[in-house]
Amino acid sequence: MQKQNTDNLSGVALFAQLAQAGSFVAAARQAGISPSAVSKSLARLEQRLGARLFQRSTRQLSLTTEGKLFLARSETILAEMQVAQEELAGNLAPRGRLRLGLPELGGLFLSALAEFSRQHPAIALDLDFSDALADVVGDGFDAVIRIGAPRDSRLAARKLGQFRSCLVASPAYLARHGTPSHPLELQQHACLHYRFRHSGKIEQWQLRQEADAAPLDLPVSMVCNNVDARLHFARQGLGIAWLPDFHARGALAEGSLVEVLKDYAITDHRAHSCWLLWPSGPHLAPKVRALVDFLAEAGILLPAAHGSGA
Repeated sequence: MQKQNTDNLSGVALFAQLAQAGSFVAAARQAGISPSAVSKSLARLEQRLGARLFQRSTRQLSLTTEGKLFLARSETILAEMQVAQEELAGNLAPRGRLRLGLPELGGLFLSALAEFSRQHPAIALDLDFSDALADVVGDGFDAVIRIGAPRDSRLAARKLGQFRSCLVASPAYLARHGTPSHPLELQQHACLHYRFRHSGKIEQWQLRQEADAAPLDLPVSMVCNNVDARLHFARQGLGIAWLPDFHARGALAEGSLVEVLKDYAITDHRAHSCWLLWPSGPHLAPKVRALVDFLAEAGILLPAAHGSGA
């Protein structure tokens, strides 16, 4: 039984290596065995699982849906095995591939992650940018960074900071169209909106109004699912945009954008918080521990300096 379990684990490791290599020949070269041995190992694994893991052709080797799911689970198991071996060997140096999910606004973290890579050259970052809800374990992530308070109790979490959103426009636009002094005046302005990729909904501008006021019906002069595009169009004088303060910080400092209606902007401290999430468990891989400690100390996000909680 013990030998069978060892063989099973070896087959899973070879399957993961084959998925990464993309061909029997490349996987065999890396493993130091023949391509036919790799093929036989895969056949035995598929037989045990009762599922086809790869679609094969003369030119291409691609994972099936079942293969993608099994690969995500396998990589997690193999990573845990690697951690266990390193702990037993007394080798706790952070190393290996680290798959990190980031939000679409993840460009904020690029400078910090570059410094992290310089400090930990044995860790290979694998970055995935998306605002969609992630199954951290099922999708094979070591950790994810997400905007908004965490909802999955199975995950460990570390708050990285919070931010606020602000309304910005170029001086040229305001010179032509006037500077709004009340949220209702936005109805006479060009408004540049954001559509969430995963839901298709347009982001609501959180502005303080009188208690009995009707919801703002803002013009949609432009809508897109990219924050850089809105920043660019606002700087070009095409309208007013609702942006995270950290994304507009450079343009505000240089004067190409100015903030408007600052006293009316509301900061929802739950929605405007940023968190690092990772699978909870008794053993945290050294590479993940290194990332958690680094980002917690990096001070990337400054506390929101203005606005009240919603």
